[in-house]
Amino acid sequence: MLKQALATALVAASVAACGSVTRGTTELIAFTSEPPGAAIATTTNRFCPATPCSLDVPRSEEFDVTFTKPGFQPQTVPVRTKVVGTGAAGFAGNVLAGGVIGMGVDAYTGAAMDHTPNPVAVILVPDALPSAERTRRRRSKPQV
Repeated sequence: MLKQALATALVAASVAACGSVTRGTTELIAFTSEPPGAAIATTTNRFCPATPCSLDVPRSEEFDVTFTKPGFQPQTVPVRTKVVGTGAAGFAGNVLAGGVIGMGVDAYTGAAMDHTPNPVAVILVPDALPSAERTRRRRSKPQV
């Protein structure tokens, strides 16, 4: 009976220290654009019809996101992962209580990672004719 209680306590301690449990394996990422209303598509086949919007993304997933809106140039932003304070603390907690199994789970799920940038924000640039084309069009208009 004592062995079972001890084993249960060790499992509970290792799970509590695991970043996968304390931080989760996904992260909510916000996407905004100026002007709002741009559609977004990621290289991992996730979509939003119009900004502002948010997507719940696996912490281990890196991707590029492209913002598109009629009348504006498309913009692509790389979204990468990095180990941050709370993730590093959860990962380090595995050394004390979670052991190799907890560290493996956190490494596999990306629980020690956060996405950067988050939020992902862009200022869309209007489509415009090159200045030489605008000048040529103005000159070609008949004078009345």
